[in-house]
Amino acid sequence: MSGLIALLDDVAAIAKVAASSIDDVIGQAAKAGTKAAGAVIDDAAVTPKYVHGFESSRELPIIWRITKGSLKNKLVFLLPIGLLLSNFAPFLIPLFLMLGGAYLCFEGAEKVAHALGLSHGHEDYPGHDEVPDDPAHLEEQKAAGAIKTDFILSAEIMTIALAAIPASNFWMEAATLAAVAIMITVAVYGSVALIVKMDDLGLAMANHGQLGLTRSLGRGLVKAMPGFLHLLTIIGTAAMLWVGGSIIVHGLEELGFGTLGHWIHDAAYAAGHAVPAGIEGAVEWFAKAALDGIFGLLLGLVLIPIGEKIVTPIWRKVMNRDAATQAALK
Repeated sequence: MSGLIALLDDVAAIAKVAASSIDDVIGQAAKAGTKAAGAVIDDAAVTPKYVHGFESSRELPIIWRITKGSLKNKLVFLLPIGLLLSNFAPFLIPLFLMLGGAYLCFEGAEKVAHALGLSHGHEDYPGHDEVPDDPAHLEEQKAAGAIKTDFILSAEIMTIALAAIPASNFWMEAATLAAVAIMITVAVYGSVALIVKMDDLGLAMANHGQLGLTRSLGRGLVKAMPGFLHLLTIIGTAAMLWVGGSIIVHGLEELGFGTLGHWIHDAAYAAGHAVPAGIEGAVEWFAKAALDGIFGLLLGLVLIPIGEKIVTPIWRKVMNRDAATQAALK
């Protein structure tokens, strides 16, 4: 009997350790996920455009297809690469992090420049406005384009998460990264699904609501969605510039170039202590985020000619060649 009790005690102890490990994984994943806020918000802001123009019945299947592609990007390709870097070449993580930060700055600044009419963005290339006649082909094209875009954003998300995970063993890092990948993908594409179906919900409420209030709310929802999507794009752009700028500033500090980081910290500290007590923390945080974002915007504007004239054309040729190869194999 005593042996059975001892065994049960051991099982209970193991269960506690396992539960504690799960809590640790979830906690670390949540903290790491918040560090990737800029890329996450932009992902949610960008994706709805890929279902624009399709029949309502095809919107959720397309989003589900992109969701599966995103999970494959993160779990099959990026997770093993991240673990290899963490265990065999950790010195490369800050470099990839800064490259990712520069990409966020470039993307954010390009959107600002495009909105101001100063840049053509990704639309300035031959054949960009060609639309396949076959709806199935168009759906294939849109989903494939979304998954390719997701790969870049997912790489940045996973790199940011990897850098935010405290030093631990291989399996804890793997579990935490996997949790980040799943949590962020579900959050992003679950939100996208809700966003793209919100106008359908509003239309149903407006047409079939039993109460006048319900019909009014439905009409208001339909009218509000374009403005909401525009606001989401603005928030996503600002978040990209803020996160990208802060990554570069922090990376420069680690490389021994801390002047800019110290200036931003001192300016944010001064702003926080220039307001009444109780809100100084919030003001200091917003001031630092704003200064990081301004730096990100300026850096991104510098990177636009390089990205549009050199990097983007090379990337497009590689992707088009890959697509042509796959089509030939079919």
